[in-house]
Amino acid sequence: MVRNQVLDVLVVGAGPVGLTAAAELRRNGAGCRIVDRLPARLPYAKAVGIQPRTMEIWDRMGMVRAALEAAVPMHGQLTYMDGAEGARIDLALPPDVPYGFAALPQYETERIIEEHLARFGTRIERGTELVSFVQDGDGVVSRVTTSSGEEQEIRSRFLIGCDGAHSVVRKTLGLTFEGDAFPDEYMLADVEVDWSLPQGYGVRAMHHGEDGAVDDLLVCIPLPGHRRYRMSMLVPPELSARGRPGERDDVAHGLEPERGRTPGLEHIQAVLDRLSPEPTTASAMRWSSVFRISHRLVNRYANGRVFVAGDAAHIHPPTGAQGMNTGIQDACNLAWKLALASTGRAHPRLLASYDAERRPVGEEVVGRTVRHAAEGVQADPGDPATIMLREAQLLVAYPDSPIVGPAAPRNPGEEGPHAGDRAPDCGGLTGGVATYPLRLYDLFRDRGHVLLLYAGTDGPVASFGELASTAHRLSDGRMWTCVVLAEGADMSEAADLGLRADADADADPVTDADAAGNLDADAYGLRPPVFRDTREEFRRAYRVTDSAAFVVRPDGYLGTRLTPVAAPELSAHLSRVFDV
Repeated sequence: MVRNQVLDVLVVGAGPVGLTAAAELRRNGAGCRIVDRLPARLPYAKAVGIQPRTMEIWDRMGMVRAALEAAVPMHGQLTYMDGAEGARIDLALPPDVPYGFAALPQYETERIIEEHLARFGTRIERGTELVSFVQDGDGVVSRVTTSSGEEQEIRSRFLIGCDGAHSVVRKTLGLTFEGDAFPDEYMLADVEVDWSLPQGYGVRAMHHGEDGAVDDLLVCIPLPGHRRYRMSMLVPPELSARGRPGERDDVAHGLEPERGRTPGLEHIQAVLDRLSPEPTTASAMRWSSVFRISHRLVNRYANGRVFVAGDAAHIHPPTGAQGMNTGIQDACNLAWKLALASTGRAHPRLLASYDAERRPVGEEVVGRTVRHAAEGVQADPGDPATIMLREAQLLVAYPDSPIVGPAAPRNPGEEGPHAGDRAPDCGGLTGGVATYPLRLYDLFRDRGHVLLLYAGTDGPVASFGELASTAHRLSDGRMWTCVVLAEGADMSEAADLGLRADADADADPVTDADAAGNLDADAYGLRPPVFRDTREEFRRAYRVTDSAAFVVRPDGYLGTRLTPVAAPELSAHLSRVFDV
């Protein structure tokens, strides 16, 4: 397809959300530019909690190794109430979840994603600020000013606002941002302490006044380094920035390093003297700031060809480290859809699914974190395992999305992942050249859409060739297929899998050179690799007994689950996503 020179997507904001959007756009084949008004990355450890689901996303993107090398594990939290030790929370997850909880300073998260993005030849245009934009039926025209003061006009098919709580994109669109601010102010600091508390555990210490309300608070999250923590605590009156001039708008949220006094080491030490579980001295303060917290949610995540993600769409208390991680999922959800839409091969309603899928998630996160900030995690009762999975963002799902399915209704008590659910990982897959077992996520890494076919001991392996051909044809070659066989399945039929020429005779221009339609399956990547489920981990994770087909989206969620497998049902699903 011949494409004109109009930019596919302009990304505004180069925090973790904007960088993720740009990286996923490039990975999925779209062109983009990413601009940020700041001249350099901020050296602040703002958002530090990395959820297991984010690690899974980074694995799919092909950049998880750098994150694993830089992050430190979060094993749990130690709690103290009015000087007495409380319950110890251990962050335990099922053994099939490949990554645990972690902590990483935000500037390191940005560095890692930025370096990953640079591999695609895309770099942040720093000191470049969005001034205005207008959109029409074909695209968006944005006016920006560069670091030299030059004005530029950028025409793009789409625009993504990842420009934070004070988003210019959101305001220009006229979207509402309903909510309110919390009355308390806090101070943050990045310091080292010399206590003997176990490493890898956060600390939460509170004191209650005579009226029963919390009047003193200390929250410490471990960071890479020797007994280094990002600490948050209530602001003393002399540091309060409330009511002082200089607010950019009515959204009181985020750091306020330019207003009021910056907390000094003596302010941090005073709180530690009151609330630390044991006597300790703070030192080596890298930075500090006062910050405010609001809870707000945009009324919709898109208007025409312009979208918002991350803090531009939702802000809330930092309880449970949900904010940045939710924004990263926003970006992953949107980027592959915009990449497909930029080629002209997306279903006309595909982009509407971004709001349909992500706004309910944002609404749930805002509501839950507000409840937890006021009442603690116990505000949402449930068994500990479910609570932990929810906090890890492993229960995010899109069962009501207009682009998942079709699938039979889930029966009460039925287990296993269904359309809209996260595609779980598993191990023990063997086959091909590798002599060691692989994880399923090893196969997904750096892939787009995946057609995952499973056959039990008597499964119809011979029909898998037709399914692979159907997926290739309807996705315009964008879907990769792999096969997993039960331990007792016969692999002889699988050895002959490949493109069925009679099912795909006009799907590729090279057919003119081969009038008989005898395409070389290997040449087009259509001979699916076959793996054996030697430890039956796939069968248990996906709750399959006979044949099954799964479409795994580029963001790691199931587009559909088909049991039994059939080409017409697969076609029906793909017609919800691709313009077929």
